[in-house]
Amino acid sequence: MTRPRRASLSTGEPTRPHDAQTHPRGGAGRAPEATAPGLRTGSLRVRTVVAVLLLLAVLLTALAVTVELTLGQRLRAQVVDRLSDRAAAAAALVGTVDGDELADRLSAQGLSVVIRDADGDAIVAGPSPDELREGPPSLGEAGPGRGGPASGLADGPGGAGTGADGGTGSGSSSGGDPSTGTDSGDATGASSSDPVTVSSSEVRSDDEVTTLVSQLSDGSTITLTTDSRSVGETLVQLRWVMIGASAAFLLIAAVGLALVVRATLRPLDRMTGVARSIAHGDRGRRLRPARRDTEIGRVAVAFDEMLDGVEGAERAALDAETRVRAFVSDAAHELRTPVAGMRAAADTLVRSPGTLDERERLATHVVREAERASRLIDDMLLMARVDQGISLDVAPVDLGASLLADVERQRLRRPSLDLRVVLPDGPVVVAADAGRVSQVVGNLVDNAARATGGTGQVTLWLDASRADEVSVLVSDDGPGVPEGDRERVFDRLVRLDEARRSGDGGAGLGLPIARGLARAHGGDLVCEAPGFGRPGAVFRLTLPVAASAVRDGSEVAVVDRTSSPTAAPALRRAAG
Repeated sequence: MTRPRRASLSTGEPTRPHDAQTHPRGGAGRAPEATAPGLRTGSLRVRTVVAVLLLLAVLLTALAVTVELTLGQRLRAQVVDRLSDRAAAAAALVGTVDGDELADRLSAQGLSVVIRDADGDAIVAGPSPDELREGPPSLGEAGPGRGGPASGLADGPGGAGTGADGGTGSGSSSGGDPSTGTDSGDATGASSSDPVTVSSSEVRSDDEVTTLVSQLSDGSTITLTTDSRSVGETLVQLRWVMIGASAAFLLIAAVGLALVVRATLRPLDRMTGVARSIAHGDRGRRLRPARRDTEIGRVAVAFDEMLDGVEGAERAALDAETRVRAFVSDAAHELRTPVAGMRAAADTLVRSPGTLDERERLATHVVREAERASRLIDDMLLMARVDQGISLDVAPVDLGASLLADVERQRLRRPSLDLRVVLPDGPVVVAADAGRVSQVVGNLVDNAARATGGTGQVTLWLDASRADEVSVLVSDDGPGVPEGDRERVFDRLVRLDEARRSGDGGAGLGLPIARGLARAHGGDLVCEAPGFGRPGAVFRLTLPVAASAVRDGSEVAVVDRTSSPTAAPALRRAAG
C-alpha cells in the first residue's frame, strides 16, 4: 500500500529552514549543525599586537595634537607679549623723543610701524604688512622710508621742530608773559611732563603676520605689525619631528610587543602540545598550573578537569563494554546448558520410541530446563530494567509484617531450611514497593539456602535503631564469603567456586538484581563481615525511612529499638 505524501510535497511548497529544525529525524535534524558558523580562529598574537599599536597610535596622535596646540598658543602669546613690550616702551618715549626717531627705532627691529597722533596725522616706518607677508627685505634694499603724512608732520604746521607761528623753533623764549616772567616753553614742558601709557590694545593675527593696535593715554595710536610665520614654521617642524618619533616608537613597540605577546601566550602553545599528545594516546598528561586564580590558570584547570572527565568517561565506557561482553559471554554460557539439555531430551523423544516412563522423564527434564532458561531470561530482562531505571509502586509498608509473610512463603518452598526472624516491638514503616522488597528478601534467602545446602540456619533480623534508615540483616551458617569477594559477588553472572561446583542452577544474577532494587529505593545492599563465632555470610539491606510514611505511634518504636539480636526478649519477638 502506498503511503500518502505530505501536504508540503503534494502542493509543491518549498521546505523552509525552520521545518528542518523541527524534524530531528534523518539528515534534516543535523542541518543546523552543518550550517552553523565555526569559531573564529584568527591569530591572537596579531590581534593583540595590532590592538595595542592602534591604541598607542591614537594616544600619540592625541599627544601630538595637544603639544602642537599648546605650543602654538604659547608662541603666539610670546609674539603678542613682545609687541606689547615694544608698544609700552614706545608710549614711555612719547613726548621725550621725536616721533620720526621713535618710529625709526621701532622699525629698526623689523616691525611695521604706524604712529597716529590725536589729530589723525600718521608716521609710517618700516616695511608694510604686505611686504612682511612676502618675506623679509634683502640686504641691498634701502632702509625704511617714510611718505605721505610723514613729510607733512616734518615740514608742515604742527610738525616736529615747527613753532606755533610757523617759524623754526630756536629754543629761545618768545611770546612770553612779561608780567610773570614765564615763557610759553616752560608751560609746554610742564604740561608734557605727565607719562603716557597704553590704555587699551587690540590684537589681529593670521598665519603670516600679527598686528597690535595700542591706544595711548594722550589719544595717539601705535600700530605695530610683525612677521609671525616663524610660529607656523616651528609648528610644522615640530609636527614632522613628532611623526618621525612616533613612527620609530611604534616600530620599536611592534617588535617589543611581538616578543612579549609570544612569551605571554607560550602557555597556550603548551596546552596545544598537551592536547595533541593526548590525542595521540598519552592520556596521562596534564597541565597542572602553578596558579589557579589567573586567566590562563583557570583555563588550564578547566582543561585538566575536562581531560579527567574524558578519561573517566572513556575508562567507564571501556569497563562497560568489557562488562557487557562478559555478561553476554556468561549469559550465553548459562543458557547453553539448559538449551543443550532441552535439545538432547527433545531429540531423544523424537528419535527413540522408549517406554512411557522414559518419555515422561525426558519431558519432565525438558520442562525443568525450559523453566531454568526462562528464569535466567527473566532475570536478565529485570537486570536491564534496573539499569535503565525501574519504576516502583511506592507506598507505606510495615516491614516487619512483610518479613513475616516472606518467611512463611520460603518455609513452604524450603521446608528443610531453618528460618528465623527477629523483629523489634511495634511496627516499622518505610516508603517502598512491597513486591520489590519481598523480591530482594527472597533473593537473599535463596542465596543463603544455596550456601547452606538447603538445610542450614538462616536468620532475618530487622534493625530499626537509626532514625533515618531501617536495615534488614540476612545471615546464614554457611562457609561465608571471603573478604576479597564481598564486593565481587554483586557483579553479574558471578558465582563463587563452591556455588559453581554445586550445580544448583544459580546463574549469579540474584544478588546484582537485589542490589539494583535496593538502590532504586534509595538504599543499598552490602556484604558485611560475619559476627564473632558466626562464620557465615551476612548481607545488610538498608532502606530510607520517609517521615511522611511513618504511622501514628511508630516514632516511639523508632526510639526504643534493639541494637543487637541478643537484646532482651521484651524488646523483640521471634518466629521460628
